[in-house]
Amino acid sequence: MTDVRPTVSVDGPAVSHAGNPLSVLFQSDQGGHEQVVLCQDRESGLKAVIALHSTALGPALGGTRFHAYASDEEAVLDALNLARGMSYKNALAGLDHGGGKAVIIGDPASTEQGGIKSEELLLAYGRFVASLGGRYVTACDVGTYVADMDVVARENRWTTGRSPENGGAGDSSVLTAFGVFQGMRASAQHLWGTPTLRGRRVGVAGVGKVGHHLVAHLVEDGADVVITDVRSESIDRVRTTYPQVTVADSTSALITGELDVYAPCALGGALDDVSVPALTAKVVCGAANNQLAHPGVEKDLADRGVLYAPDYVVNAGGVIQVADELHGFDFDRAKAKATKIYDTTLAIFDRAQSEGIPPAEAADRIAEQRMAEARGH
Repeated sequence: MTDVRPTVSVDGPAVSHAGNPLSVLFQSDQGGHEQVVLCQDRESGLKAVIALHSTALGPALGGTRFHAYASDEEAVLDALNLARGMSYKNALAGLDHGGGKAVIIGDPASTEQGGIKSEELLLAYGRFVASLGGRYVTACDVGTYVADMDVVARENRWTTGRSPENGGAGDSSVLTAFGVFQGMRASAQHLWGTPTLRGRRVGVAGVGKVGHHLVAHLVEDGADVVITDVRSESIDRVRTTYPQVTVADSTSALITGELDVYAPCALGGALDDVSVPALTAKVVCGAANNQLAHPGVEKDLADRGVLYAPDYVVNAGGVIQVADELHGFDFDRAKAKATKIYDTTLAIFDRAQSEGIPPAEAADRIAEQRMAEARGH
């Protein structure tokens, strides 16, 4: 039986800095994390970091990322930053959960394919999750999948993102797309005075798991949809179902063409110093994470008169689904919760306008207010 006591568990603030992992943990007070656990299981080769940023609203909720980090320091920093982001995302989603995140260090391919992922490693990780006694609830993230969560869940009852056969909700892309659509409706209401995309030209960059569901909502709503994707099979799937959808040759061609709304639904960093000046759209609202390449981009968008719907607000349908899974997943109940993304997005735009600040800053203030109230401050 593997010893699941934390290798290191520290209470206190932490966010960035190079050096050894303890330097990363102790040399900054920007993050205010409650607890960081460094996990190691030599038999399976597991090295992982579990970061709990806040449990003010309830148990920390966030996925498990599996990635071949360049260094242990990079892994710790990623866990810290991701956990902090989940605190804000969960607060804005109206969930009774704080923010947490875990990273497993190594090649996420299976051992048969030259990586380190194995059943033994996932079970060992599951025991570390169990050792936190419910303070941390995990789910899928980059490099981990439903089948992996099924294995992790064998060692604890705080694992979501499982398959329906194992009591889970399965793929969360349906509700993620639905939430983005609600954010887009709110953007239309704020900018054009009506919560519909009918007659608007919407460009969707990335029509994979989430993007193709978003296209379905847009077509049903009467939007004029144009898409692009690096994978021709993804485009073909959309065009087979919705032949009226047009295709742009590239993301560059998409954003420079005439658009009312731009929906980045692929990789992060889609909004940068090159793409923003080229935008014709008046709204940016998409499913991709970390859309802003750097903090100054949102001001650039505002200066150009572009309304930006913060990604971590509108793409919260997935985390709403996994949170619901803890109570025995009910799709209608989770969808009703995701519908509220519309009201949340409108409230963010209204606050941004009244206080003269960017929408992302307004979103942060709303999240911080909710967490402070939960702490009694």
